[in-house]
Amino acid sequence: MTDAIYLRPAGFVDAPFGHDGKVARLAGGLAWFSAVEIVTDTGAELVQVEGIEARLDERVRLVWANLVAPRPPLMLGERVIRFDQPQVVGIVNVTPDSFSGDGSAADLEAAITSGHAMASAGAAIVDVGGESTRPGAKAVWDGDEIARIEPVVRQLAAGGTAVSIDTRKATVMEAALGAGARLINDVSALTWDPNAAGVVAAAGCPIVLMHHKGAPETMQDDPHYDRPVLLEVYDWLSKRIDAAVAAGIDRSRIIVDPGFGFGKTVRHNLQLMNGLAMLHGLGCPLMLGASRKRTIGAISNEAPVDQRLAGSLTFALKAAEQGAQMLRVHDVAETVQALRVWRGLRDAALTPEPSRP
Repeated sequence: MTDAIYLRPAGFVDAPFGHDGKVARLAGGLAWFSAVEIVTDTGAELVQVEGIEARLDERVRLVWANLVAPRPPLMLGERVIRFDQPQVVGIVNVTPDSFSGDGSAADLEAAITSGHAMASAGAAIVDVGGESTRPGAKAVWDGDEIARIEPVVRQLAAGGTAVSIDTRKATVMEAALGAGARLINDVSALTWDPNAAGVVAAAGCPIVLMHHKGAPETMQDDPHYDRPVLLEVYDWLSKRIDAAVAAGIDRSRIIVDPGFGFGKTVRHNLQLMNGLAMLHGLGCPLMLGASRKRTIGAISNEAPVDQRLAGSLTFALKAAEQGAQMLRVHDVAETVQALRVWRGLRDAALTPEPSRP
């Protein structure tokens, strides 16, 4: 038990017009909310946004400030990724054992072509990984991982694509950064390799810190949490942010990911999705990776991986509605189209009808 207090945005509205002082904008994005759920370990209270700051003590006021503060753009070399709307991150798995079945370790050219196609389809970033971290996956030797990812990263970056590297290993991070990657996506949140934080700090590059519980080999054996999963994930990420800052990483370069499917049951994953907006209280951009995950199959008559597009889009839009800034997906073109329709709805709501004489 803790005495921590959390704020979960609620009462979302389409637009702020006519609601002056009664709604707040979530993290500078395209979502407005009219209420917050003040959550503790012992219960929750729903309060209206209007006049809320006067009712919060100094400690909780900081969380409120994090909820409503715009997130600064992500600087990836010469590329600028803005967070005033959701951005798509395309997944290129250069592995023979990816859970999604799209690994292409035997054909680097196919991986490069796939990455270019994702960028052309609207992915702001292409995330390249050379080690599967699916449930039950075994660790890969650093040299093998570098051999898989380095030529792909180099070719994509040379073609103007913004590239991130999905790895837990300091040596792989260094190789990928040298090849042109500009963002590190670490599923261990800098806990797996003691040298990783130093590499990120020295490079001055952005870092994604992802929540996980247990190693990939065993994380899905029997995941359980002593407190509500959303609160445990929040606190864990908060500590990892503090650790990264202490290691010399600028807080403005930290992105958080709740780790959908990493040491979590179906119920845990759904609870995280429903409460995702609370994580904006950490003050960092939020990335969500639910594409093709096992939870979709579990609630869809065991749909196989290649038949989980509709569920993946549902999760992507649910995340967008709660202000998630980055959506990590396999199906880029389809997700971009879904977000464009969603953005069209937002734009229509934000363009009030002109008054008639």
